[in-house]
Amino acid sequence: MTTRSVNLGSIAKITSGGTPDRENPTYWGGTVPWVKTTLVQNCEIGLDDIDEKITEAGLKSSSAKLIPAGSILMAMVGQGKTRGQVAILTTDAAINQNCAAIILSDEAYYRYVYQQLLFRYEEIRNASNSSGQQNLNAGLIRELRMPLPRLPEQERIAEILVAWDTAIQKTEQLIAAKERHFAATSHLLLTSRKRLNGFSMKWGLRRADEIFENISRKGHLNEPLLSVTQERGVIPRDMLEGRVSMPSGERDAFKLVEPGNFVISLRSFQGGLEHSNYRGLVSPAYTVLRELVEIDERFFRHYFKSADFIKRLSVAVIGIRDGKQISFQDFCSIKLPFPPVDEQKAIALLLDEAEGEIGLLRDYTDALKAQKRGLMQKLLTGEWRLPVRKQKGA
Repeated sequence: MTTRSVNLGSIAKITSGGTPDRENPTYWGGTVPWVKTTLVQNCEIGLDDIDEKITEAGLKSSSAKLIPAGSILMAMVGQGKTRGQVAILTTDAAINQNCAAIILSDEAYYRYVYQQLLFRYEEIRNASNSSGQQNLNAGLIRELRMPLPRLPEQERIAEILVAWDTAIQKTEQLIAAKERHFAATSHLLLTSRKRLNGFSMKWGLRRADEIFENISRKGHLNEPLLSVTQERGVIPRDMLEGRVSMPSGERDAFKLVEPGNFVISLRSFQGGLEHSNYRGLVSPAYTVLRELVEIDERFFRHYFKSADFIKRLSVAVIGIRDGKQISFQDFCSIKLPFPPVDEQKAIALLLDEAEGEIGLLRDYTDALKAQKRGLMQKLLTGEWRLPVRKQKGA
């Protein structure tokens, strides 16, 4: 059976909301949940998720209107990824003027339409761009087209895709829990508040320049260019996604970085120092560090990203502003914890294993998302059709 294609406006009422006068206290703090655009993040929005409420007087005095549970909300404006994101409203609520409410007719299943809108996110954003404006409006939303099979098939498609969403959500929740545990464990281990079995020797404190030296090796013209990132450390530039602006200046002024070196970047006062597993060149604006004494570099890789180190660094460079480089002299004034090397290795091994487990879970989540996207491509375009379960007694 051929699936018909429909405009969203033919199966739904599209409306928006409003904001009561914030200067009038009688309009706020009532019992009517009021949804802001910032809550619309490809999710479900229930009563517990809504942090502002308005009064009945506020509802009547503004363009705000009560939207029924089961409706779909779409962000019509917003910076970054916000515009075009959607949410399922699971409670009756009012919305602001930057949200569109999609109130579906009986021939459309809300979870199916929600999945269609998730799938068509880029198309939706492009629709607003092609109209000569950066925002969506009710007219553009009404014109969105999608296949609409019979209701039982919509329900089956949604059931399958929701199962994938649930698996993704549970894995992301597990990652978040493990990241919190990792942060807490790292703090305890890297500051000697918790000791591993078999280690009891008191840690020393050493000035940073007793452990590391500033190196500036130039003239290595044939080495690849590296990028210094807060999220991934020092990596080859060709590993970065998207367009990368090439650095200005001659390469003979660039500094050589080798595996095991650390780099102080412009944003180290926010995110710590970066570790390199690669050989290559970085801008002369960076400070490159090499160990002077025996260490386990993996221990310091973790420590230089820890809250304890960033706090020490912020004290050492108090008053520094974004765009100003942290000098080697600033770094030298910091005293660093220095456990015995064998304890450094034991701590690093434990933290590396925990970090690796989180990395595997992230890879698994990415795989789930890719597989779900493939299913969406088949199911939401009508390329694959699903048999509909027969009702008992039919």
